[in-house]
Amino acid sequence: MKGKVKITNLKVEYAYNPIGVDAEKPRFSWMMESYLYGQKQIAYQILVASSPEKLVENRADLWDSGKVISDISVAIKYNGNPLEPSTVYYWTVIVWNQDDKKVQPEEDAYFETGLKSTDGVKGWSGAKWISMDGKDSNRHGAPLLRKETKLNGTVKSARLYISALGVYDAYINGYKIGTVNEDDDSLSMDFMPPGWTNYDSTINYMTYDVTRYMKGDAVVLAAVLGNGWWNCRISQGRDLDGRTSYYSGEGNELALFAKLLITYEDDSVYSMVTDAHSEWKATDTGPIRSDDIYDGETYDATMEIEGWNDIGFNDSKWNDVKEHDYRKTYPHAIVSAFNGDKAQVIDKLDQFPQSITFYTDVIDKDSSKNNRGTIDIDSNRTIVDPERAKDGNVIISDKDTVIFDLGQNMVGVPSITVQGERGSQIKLRFAEMLNDDSEGADGPKGSIYTANLRTAKATDFYTLKGDVEGETYQPTLTFHGFRYVEVTVVSPDTKVHVRRLIGKVVMSALQETGSIVTSNNDVNQLFSNILWGHRGNYLWIPTDCPQRDERVGWSGDTQLFANTALYNMDATIFLENWMEMLKDSQEAYGEGAFHSTAPGGRFADFLGVVGNGGWADAGIIVPWTVWQMTGDTTIIEKTYKAMVKFMDWMYRQTGETYKGPGSIGDWLNFEGTARQFMSDVYYAYDAKLMSYMSSAIGKQDEAEKYQKLYENIKKEFIKNYISIDKFGKVTLKSSNGSAFNSVNFYSSADVEDNSQCGLLWAIKLELYENADQKKQMVELLVENIKNDEKYKRLHPDSNRVNYAENTLSVGFLGVNVIAPILSEVGYSDVAYSLLVQDQMPSWLYSVKNGATTVWERWNSYSGGEGFGDVGMNSFNHYAYGAIAEWMYKYMAGIANDETQPGFKHINLQPNIDKNNRITSVSGEYKSVYGTIKSEWTIKGKTLTYNVLIPANTTATVWLPATNKNSVKVDGQLIQKHKEINVVGYENEKAIYQIESGCYEFESTIENIKVTN
Repeated sequence: MKGKVKITNLKVEYAYNPIGVDAEKPRFSWMMESYLYGQKQIAYQILVASSPEKLVENRADLWDSGKVISDISVAIKYNGNPLEPSTVYYWTVIVWNQDDKKVQPEEDAYFETGLKSTDGVKGWSGAKWISMDGKDSNRHGAPLLRKETKLNGTVKSARLYISALGVYDAYINGYKIGTVNEDDDSLSMDFMPPGWTNYDSTINYMTYDVTRYMKGDAVVLAAVLGNGWWNCRISQGRDLDGRTSYYSGEGNELALFAKLLITYEDDSVYSMVTDAHSEWKATDTGPIRSDDIYDGETYDATMEIEGWNDIGFNDSKWNDVKEHDYRKTYPHAIVSAFNGDKAQVIDKLDQFPQSITFYTDVIDKDSSKNNRGTIDIDSNRTIVDPERAKDGNVIISDKDTVIFDLGQNMVGVPSITVQGERGSQIKLRFAEMLNDDSEGADGPKGSIYTANLRTAKATDFYTLKGDVEGETYQPTLTFHGFRYVEVTVVSPDTKVHVRRLIGKVVMSALQETGSIVTSNNDVNQLFSNILWGHRGNYLWIPTDCPQRDERVGWSGDTQLFANTALYNMDATIFLENWMEMLKDSQEAYGEGAFHSTAPGGRFADFLGVVGNGGWADAGIIVPWTVWQMTGDTTIIEKTYKAMVKFMDWMYRQTGETYKGPGSIGDWLNFEGTARQFMSDVYYAYDAKLMSYMSSAIGKQDEAEKYQKLYENIKKEFIKNYISIDKFGKVTLKSSNGSAFNSVNFYSSADVEDNSQCGLLWAIKLELYENADQKKQMVELLVENIKNDEKYKRLHPDSNRVNYAENTLSVGFLGVNVIAPILSEVGYSDVAYSLLVQDQMPSWLYSVKNGATTVWERWNSYSGGEGFGDVGMNSFNHYAYGAIAEWMYKYMAGIANDETQPGFKHINLQPNIDKNNRITSVSGEYKSVYGTIKSEWTIKGKTLTYNVLIPANTTATVWLPATNKNSVKVDGQLIQKHKEINVVGYENEKAIYQIESGCYEFESTIENIKVTN
């Protein structure tokens, strides 16, 4: 590879060889790979053809772009002949390098269109939404639907287009349908498709290649329907916060919508569709007796119907089906092809028990601090050796309570293999934490803690069928957030042999693109916690928590974590899809504002705050962030009208006062900032970003308008919030504006002037008049964070006096800003002090207390005080994990250049810890142009810095160094390296321009703390 240049990673709509593509102008991308210096693309030519034979110059019959002079290789939009539905197209790209030589990929690529229809009629061959006829609304049981038909020849190919009101597990000829993996032709099992949308406006259908199942002379299409998000109280809300229009307390009827398109060897086609008049049959007497996202699944294996989804089954006694009234109720609802990564069971992330605890009784009730006692552990049967526990081979009686500790808080379902008598029932309950002896505990010490689940029952029941070889149960119509699984036997006088229990992780199957490893084990655990929280809360939509009776798509959490998300994973399409839901909700639940959640109306206007500052602004911030990380303006173009609508709505609310429309403020802070203040700064932020984005898509007049709006907001902000005394001392009046009166779990402090969050946003948005005011604000911020004895003495009324030095006081709206701003203004040492702090409030506080995911609250739990307020206390909540943005950008030093988005030009800006608390950092990020590596190590006063810059990009390096001319690269002085341009030296950093390739820098740093 070292002497070669390769074109790889050919993608359409950010996916390899996708099927079911409905975009009118699909986007093409590729990467140039080489370790040689200075490799770049100067031109490209895309060819799209109807067959591989035509995929050559002058023969491509769909599109030949011709030679395009451009160095861009991301999101090139198709501009050829119209694409037909359900058709495979082949494509390739020819690249000219810097020497004007052609480079071509070794393999051609393809993509396949979907039905090219959004009305649910065209292309569906008469398919209808069908439901079980005669189902008693008071009778539980997941509906099973099936149809069998004869085949009329040898099948060349088959595609299934399918959706549901609710969720589905689909089968053909007895085989569960999965998504084919390109690399090894294996199957991945989709989890609760088609996910969650605003059903009253949009519903997705999935496309599957099902050719492999088409054997014999007949075909059976079958499905199990679950309630999913369509028929769940997840959409229930209060009038104050917003109700979802499709929610019904009496229950929503489930439905299936499908088309199986079969192409025979003679190229004739046949479509099997869901309708009410062609021998579709249904029953609800199958094994899944109940299912609910919050409450769990009940499965009775004695009610399994052998062969129900296979050829030759007698379904004559089953009910008929009927047409569902969905089309009549929502005639304008769009049925669109799902574009993105489906939620799947990720087998490689399986979690195994680390310990198995048995107990039969509770002791010490009277002597315990909370009078709840302690579980009486059976030490003879308890397994504490992880290797033995992994096998999970235990016998449980009806007198036992057994807790399996998987060691990792995760999202998914259990897979439990058991053996026992027919009709024996087991119960599985799920929890993130074990009880202690504090007042907040909800059971004896050592038992599972479930109070934070609120009304979610999070319980699965399984009734054994009595298979002597053992039987495995894995729920498919619910999911849980858990580390601990409590297993009990419900049937009296019964024993069940548990052969194995595995935690099966489910998430939207996004490619993981980033990693951080440091010399500090606690920081490494923090990064692991952030990644696990990300995995668990990106499940069809970006949720806020996976365990309790919530799990909705909070827009505030989404916007502040988006940058971290796009480093961790290839989340571009995931966030694009969610933005479509936010747009839908804008139309459905208001007159122009974006909302606090999407999809659904629940919490749309949380606590009655419409246009909630920091939450609604996700409609502006997410498109900006996706564009910056990819260089792709598509999300801006698709969202622009909705963004303008939101900006116009805000202006109508407050006019030329230039105030924001309102906010719930810096949620869960430890030092209050007035909510109107937060609304105002986000209004300014929106205006600033709108100006940049308008310019990016050629709307220069609008760009100027929004820049003027920002300047007006800034002018009023300075007037309202900056106070200067006669000595020129600045006070940021972050207490100005309305206080927020709410239940006690909102905040731990009253509003204060010169709050951390207020100062951060004023500095970030340049909301000051001159350099002196900025300097004073920076000093105020640093003094507040350092919080030494002098600071506490001068601020006796501040909530900061209650906490240690170098601790945070921000909540949700400051957490992604604080460390980046510190590094931007030259105080990375303070950012490191925050990072390595483990006293509360801090990122490592949860790590010190045993967390394996990020918590919702800084003080969700402590060894001394126990559990936080049960009203809102998730132990898997990714928002505070936004510190990873700083870890990638400033600690590892892999940053995008805002003027050349998508890492076309990379800012390599490693900020070392001069106090030697962290002595090495290795960061990696697979950008849309290729893999970037940035690794530094400090030994004594010597900094070694290794970088990898992908082909077709350039970079600027800001290297900590005492002298720019003494720096060595690849063993020789910098001046002798012809690939490097020495730019200058500022703020103790040597500045260099470099092109693609691998480099090893070495510099000396004098003002660093040297440790033995």
